[in-house]
Amino acid sequence: MIQVQAIDGLLLREMVLAGAALLERNREAVDALNVFPVPDGDTGTNMSLTMASATREINAKEYERADQAAEALSKGALRGARGNSGVITSQLYRGFAKALAGVEKITPVEFAAALQRGAETAYKAVMKPKEGTILTVARVIAEDAVRQAQAAPDDYDALFNTILQSGEAILKRTPDMLPVLKQAGVVDAGGKGLLLLYTGYAAVLRGESIDDLLPVDTADDEDAAFKDDHDAIENLKFSYHVEFRIKDIESDVKEEDIDMFRRRLNRIGDMVLVEGDLSEVKAHVHTNEPSKAIEYGVELGELVDVNIENMAYKRKEAARAQEAAAVPTEPPKPYGMVSVSLGEGFSRILKDLQVDGIVEGGQTMNPSIEDLQKAIDSINAETIFVFPNNGNIILAAQQAAELSEKDVVVIPTKNVAMGIAAAVAFQPDLTAEENAQRMDEAAQRVRTGTITYAVRDSDFENMHISEGDIIGLHNGKVEFQAHNVHDVAIDLVNAIVTEDDGLITIYYGADTKEEDAKALGAEIEELYPDCDVEVHEGGQPLYYYLIAVE
Repeated sequence: MIQVQAIDGLLLREMVLAGAALLERNREAVDALNVFPVPDGDTGTNMSLTMASATREINAKEYERADQAAEALSKGALRGARGNSGVITSQLYRGFAKALAGVEKITPVEFAAALQRGAETAYKAVMKPKEGTILTVARVIAEDAVRQAQAAPDDYDALFNTILQSGEAILKRTPDMLPVLKQAGVVDAGGKGLLLLYTGYAAVLRGESIDDLLPVDTADDEDAAFKDDHDAIENLKFSYHVEFRIKDIESDVKEEDIDMFRRRLNRIGDMVLVEGDLSEVKAHVHTNEPSKAIEYGVELGELVDVNIENMAYKRKEAARAQEAAAVPTEPPKPYGMVSVSLGEGFSRILKDLQVDGIVEGGQTMNPSIEDLQKAIDSINAETIFVFPNNGNIILAAQQAAELSEKDVVVIPTKNVAMGIAAAVAFQPDLTAEENAQRMDEAAQRVRTGTITYAVRDSDFENMHISEGDIIGLHNGKVEFQAHNVHDVAIDLVNAIVTEDDGLITIYYGADTKEEDAKALGAEIEELYPDCDVEVHEGGQPLYYYLIAVE
């Protein structure tokens, strides 16, 4: 039973931290809710990384006012947003924060209205919103929440019962709205991720532990997934890195005390990791109050392997060294290019084409808005062209362009082959508008197919796909399957190539041998003697080949 009648900034932070933690625990399960049985589902990963950035920002200080906490949450989510699901999540929080401007403590009516404002903001951010996605789940939950709050303006318990029940109901209906979901036998992954966030909110308000909520769908080692990269933190809000282990736990300590320990660390810092049980606990936090972290740990048992590092001092030393080595700024050049790349081979090709900034990432790890913005800002040019090279990165690239003070043009490339074609089409003597049109047309002329393997049994149209089958995707859909890569590659090429084509380019992945790729190229050259056939290392993970035709 929720007794709270108003949510201040500190309580909102606790809710967000719990929701983010629950989402992270179920990250791989959300990733697995992919329409196609390919090995690179990333919705859960993108949403979780987006929330990690949001929690870092909301943990930066003690926000007692709800509006200040919500604004920090929105700022962090936007900077760290990855993929379409992450960008949409950031827009949900952006609208949520706007609705709470001037609000010190959130009433149920204000909370419901903020959810609705968030859904409206997210819909506006997407050029062609589809029903049956996270957008639908957010909208329906918000609409039901508003009605409930109007009926019982002071009842948070009834409000969150409605939020969770509405979320479960609309999530189950998403396959009826999107045929591809129904065919794959899955619900919308983004909607599932959002419901996990709200479930975490409710747990805090009810005084529950997220450990008791849902079966954890993954058996991941949390420590293996936890990455503490100090250099990756742009704004260092907390100076001290503190980590230790707690052994010989006191006899009166309970599991609830370990949960409380985790919450206490979250109140004094970020990047919190607390894992273990009543036999041993491992703890990690970034904080400005290392003595408190130690004090909290000592209350549970004996501390061993204590490590305290002053990250801020190291950062200052590095900054001084960089300043000493700085060179005078040159005047900006007319044009620059930024491209996302998902393999070393692709990166080399793009650099040879005079692309100034390479952002590592792709289908398996979408770069964040902040990653893209950093690459854009690092280039000293008047106009910068950006090639997202993935349909799931275009929205993030557009958001990065809006945030930049520079003139940024996003060419909506959906794979690296399209990005390469766009870079080849660039002409330095043309205007920005002429180049944008020329590059976009060149990219759109490229037709591609990809080859990977199935990660689960699936029925798609007239095909039954078994786990481990080799599958070929054409026009974004699985169209071919076989037990070997060669047969799928030949089928895919035969489907893509037309009599008007003159170039077939084969980019082989990290798991494909060069000799196999060259043998495939030679065979295709015999099949299509009127076409030039080129074979290049792409280095992409998970995909044996990306085949481009133009």
